[in-house]
Amino acid sequence: MDVPPRLRAVCDLDVAVMRENSGRHEYDGKPQDLSPDGVRAGLTRLAAARDSGERLADPHDEAQLAAGEELRRVTFAELEMHRRNPILHLVELELATYDREYAPVAERAAAWAEHLAAWPRVVDAAIESLDQVSAPVAEALLGAARGLAAGIDAQPRAAADGSASGTGDFGGSAWGTEGFASSADGAVREAGLAAHARLVAHLERIAADGDPDSALGGPALSALMSSAEALPVDLDQLAEQADGERDRLLALLAEGCAQVAPGRPALEVARELVRVHPDAQGVIDAGRLWAQRAIDFTRERDLVPYHDGVCRVGLAPESRRWAMAMMTPAAPGEPDGPSWFHITPPEESWPEDKKEAWLEVFSDTTLPGIALHEVAPGHFSHGRALRRLNSEVRRAVQSSAFVEGWAHYAEELCVEEGFGADDPRIVIGVWLEALVRVTRLACAIGVHTAGMTVEQAARRFEADTHLSGPAALSEARRATFDPTYGRYTWGKLEILKLRERARKEWGSGFTLQRFHKALMDLGSPPLGLLGTAVERG
Repeated sequence: MDVPPRLRAVCDLDVAVMRENSGRHEYDGKPQDLSPDGVRAGLTRLAAARDSGERLADPHDEAQLAAGEELRRVTFAELEMHRRNPILHLVELELATYDREYAPVAERAAAWAEHLAAWPRVVDAAIESLDQVSAPVAEALLGAARGLAAGIDAQPRAAADGSASGTGDFGGSAWGTEGFASSADGAVREAGLAAHARLVAHLERIAADGDPDSALGGPALSALMSSAEALPVDLDQLAEQADGERDRLLALLAEGCAQVAPGRPALEVARELVRVHPDAQGVIDAGRLWAQRAIDFTRERDLVPYHDGVCRVGLAPESRRWAMAMMTPAAPGEPDGPSWFHITPPEESWPEDKKEAWLEVFSDTTLPGIALHEVAPGHFSHGRALRRLNSEVRRAVQSSAFVEGWAHYAEELCVEEGFGADDPRIVIGVWLEALVRVTRLACAIGVHTAGMTVEQAARRFEADTHLSGPAALSEARRATFDPTYGRYTWGKLEILKLRERARKEWGSGFTLQRFHKALMDLGSPPLGLLGTAVERG
């Protein structure tokens, strides 16, 4: 597929994301070379393309592409994250991307087998590169690393699903990646599994004996966030914003909980509410119900530009069952197909207390807000808008803070528009999820710049959210390997700030529909470029 050299150089340094999120399937079966030599070669191509004099005609596209270039330069040249963060390598081993129905089964199975055959090379590159990994980062990622091999020895099978959609399609079937195992011969599978075992052993050694300090430091965190969003970041100011947002959310939570149990502490009430949930067999049906309600509400209020597409709800692929819920939309660069709201129930073999903690995520209180975030008007709706873009830059270069900020904004937007007005538990659930997100922002800054330990971060989650014990610890550990996971709240706050600017500048011409269409027309813009929506909208 022909793309301008500058965009190609950016894509080549983010292959897994381009393959799945942007639908650039020329990368199918061809994971990125993240060895030291491979990264140097990619950076050389990036610099040569950047210095070539090529400039895009649209000033916004030029600025968005330049932000993509700068993020990759900072990530790989300045901070050398491929040496310290295994997540960059783990996503290159991911096989679940071939699960979606963007191409015939035989074509995807062949790509799956080609990708698995590359695992030994990818693992060798990872072990060569990962010489600066801290023990907390390795420990936090061991579960995800081990899960990558799930399904490789399985036999083909079709998986039933249910759908929620704007087109009335509620049925169908899909092949899980575990169904592709027979497309690779036994020797390829054995070599892949042996390579995978070497990588897991490497991470286990680091988890046991590595550097106990996972902090990036203030300058590095600031550089990573600023380059990604084309927006200078003052971390002290952002930490203050996080505290202010936490206080606002706690006040809203108290109002909601007072409707349910007057006179009792809000978080105590919330922790009781999340214990009311479907059982493991009922989780996916509950997800289906709330996905459709989210889609219907979004259409009724006309909150997004497009209301088409099919959103299926089903069990997550085996290699992604470390995630409780996630959206995998039909990507902009591929033929249209179903998007997937994947849900992971607890395993039957787990002890009862672990099952209970997992199921609390899907409580009657929190699952509605999760559906708003993942489905409509969140990620699924955003994905439908991305497919309408004509700009290759906007389809490929996506800001994660906008992607997650939009979906997080969508939750509060729906409360403003009356979602859950007849059931205070639903609104409480939105505030609970928001408190988790804002605590991520505070802990990311604390862990990487202020000497906060993982244990201290876990205590902050226990103090400011409904999470406790292993759930709070899991959130705290994520800060070590996902230092920008405060992007949910950061993105939401920037979108809300822009909305107020649009109200002032557009005056009587302001509508939510106009504002959201102007944002969606930019794709997933860096936060520093959001102003284009008001200027052009």
